[in-house]
Parts: sequence; C-alpha cells; structure tokens
Amino acid sequence: MPAYAIAHLREAAPHPEIAEYIERVPATFEPYGGRFLVHGTRHEVKEGDWPGHVVVIGFPGIDEARAWWDSPAYREIAPLRSRHIAGDIILVEGVAEGYDPAATARAMREVLPAG
Repeated sequence: MPAYAIAHLREAAPHPEIAEYIERVPATFEPYGGRFLVHGTRHEVKEGDWPGHVVVIGFPGIDEARAWWDSPAYREIAPLRSRHIAGDIILVEGVAEGYDPAATARAMREVLPAG
C-alpha cells in the first residue's frame, strides 16, 4: 500500500543551502521509488490555519519511506533544510485498494456506548 512523507514547512528567507537541498533531495528518494506529488505549489486553506508550504512525496510503501528518511544520503542533506526552515514532517501509510470508510464507521459504532 502506498505511503507518503508529508511536510508542513513554515515560511523561510531564501538561502543558498535551501536551494542546494531542493536540488539534491530527489536523488535521495528516487532509489526508494519516491516522487514529488506536491512541491512548490500554492495551497488553499479552507479551515484552520496553515501558514507556509506543503510538500508530499509518494512512496510504494511505508518501508521505502522509512528507508529513505533513514538513508545516509538523506541524513547528509537534511540539515541544509532544517537549519533554515521550521516545520513538521510525518510518514504515513495510505489506504489499501478498496478501502471502505463505512467499515471503519461500523467498527467505531460498535465501541460507542449505547444510547
């Protein structure tokens, strides 16, 4: 099942290290089947507050996403970004083909108190 690296990155002043990071990062995730799904695009906030930027990298599975994050190639360049841009980054599994949200709702109802 697919997995994703999702970053919510805050605004940052332009810096040569950030440009270098952007140039080098694809070479770190491509060996793991990763590819940008969202990068450098505008987003539209519909609810809440979401300052900054969104980045989504898709992977074939969570093992590949973890292997990329932990790889020596990525660990080498990560400080180029983290020294200049604050943010939150998660790895998350997608849903399996044929996922049925109604089954999740049924399971939730089974544990709710009667009433």
